[in-house]
Amino acid sequence: MNAPSSEPLIRLVRMTLRPDARAAFLDRFDAAAPRIRAFDGCRRLELWEGRRFPNVCTTFSLWDDEDALDRYRESALFRETWRAVKPLFAAPPVAHSHAVLRAADAIDAATDEAREA
Repeated sequence: MNAPSSEPLIRLVRMTLRPDARAAFLDRFDAAAPRIRAFDGCRRLELWEGRRFPNVCTTFSLWDDEDALDRYRESALFRETWRAVKPLFAAPPVAHSHAVLRAADAIDAATDEAREA
């Protein structure tokens, strides 16, 4: 595990679903999402769909830190959820972790200053 961080971790996972499996994926996501969101350290969970390709979905999750995400990824809940959705993918999922580099509040404040200038 990594050293604890005070910064929240943003996790994006892009999943390309088989077109015939989209409804099954949504059913499985809807069943698992409340349990994932209730997992210790998960602050937010959303599912996005591609505007142009609705079979390309992305999960957005916000975690207390990398350790919280790692605990989830090592949990029975993750293994159970992964086992249920993995057969529905048309391609391997692509996951990325992020930290905020420039926060919206700071950008909004600078924008307000620029408007007043």
